[in-house]
Amino acid sequence: MSANSTPTPQPEHSDQQPSDLRAAVAARGKRRRNGVIAAVVGALAVAGVATGVAVASTSGGSAEAAGAAAGGDAPAERYSLDLAVAEDTQFQDAIKEVAAEKGLDLTWTNVDDWVLPNTELVAGTVDGNAFQHVLYLSAFNRENGADITPVFSTVITQWGIFSSTLDDVAAIPDGGRVAIPDDPSNGGRALGILEAAGLLEVDDAAGVFPTTEDITANPKGLQFVEVPARNIPQNFDDPSLSAVVVGTSYFDPSQGVTKDDALYLDDSLAQKNLPYVNVVATTADKADDPAWKVLEEAYADPRVEEALDAENFGNTVLVDVPVQELRDTLADLEAQGAAA
Repeated sequence: MSANSTPTPQPEHSDQQPSDLRAAVAARGKRRRNGVIAAVVGALAVAGVATGVAVASTSGGSAEAAGAAAGGDAPAERYSLDLAVAEDTQFQDAIKEVAAEKGLDLTWTNVDDWVLPNTELVAGTVDGNAFQHVLYLSAFNRENGADITPVFSTVITQWGIFSSTLDDVAAIPDGGRVAIPDDPSNGGRALGILEAAGLLEVDDAAGVFPTTEDITANPKGLQFVEVPARNIPQNFDDPSLSAVVVGTSYFDPSQGVTKDDALYLDDSLAQKNLPYVNVVATTADKADDPAWKVLEEAYADPRVEEALDAENFGNTVLVDVPVQELRDTLADLEAQGAAA
């Protein structure tokens, strides 16, 4: 988006179906409000002990964290986890701090790659990872015979079509070059967004992993430049590119690119985007470790949500999808991938 332009992004696309993701966000918001109330009551309970005033206390992680922060007893049992990630963020710092209050010593192991977090987990070097969505995980499991499974959902990132020079999707020229991710799961997502924006048509038979070879109509004759998803923002200002398709949170804050700058903005909470929910994952034999529940409680803390909002300007939101739905979705995607 040029500095002097006035963006007029198209309305977010919706599949017009009831969305479990919208319900997950709404439910999480309710739990967040309840958590704030519990934390306040917990703090009052501590104050009541100090002043001799009897105040009813509540149970639960938020109250326990508030008590610990106010000088109360530490959690009775401590756990530890080492999770592989693909970047260092303030969001992760907030999770680590809250987890420590709840009795979990968390280590983030940053690997500059989107394959290593899974291969290191399979090798037993780390306990789990937090970097991928369910569709990406399904492809890794299928291609490597792995048994990595979600333990809970974390976030979903909004994706869109962006340009440093154009103000409208219709302005993308005939023969324009468009950067899309080079991995099958995110590349397929990009093609779906371009299709939703009316720029091309993709064969439905391609399923969840369409490639450029599955394009059945390309009236503008667009050319596709496949780039690692993490590197697409670095190519945003490339004058040879008409547009890029990428997640809004991938842009560095210094670039000043937000969802409001999108030529077309995908509806991240539409039901069709369930495969793109990010998860904390581990191997099946470690999935019942009680430490995961403590980590899930840390993700649900209001301070963690505030850190995410501050870092991503609302481009990424926390979602709470039932773990069985995540695992069912993973199994279905693995089966679709195998059939394709």
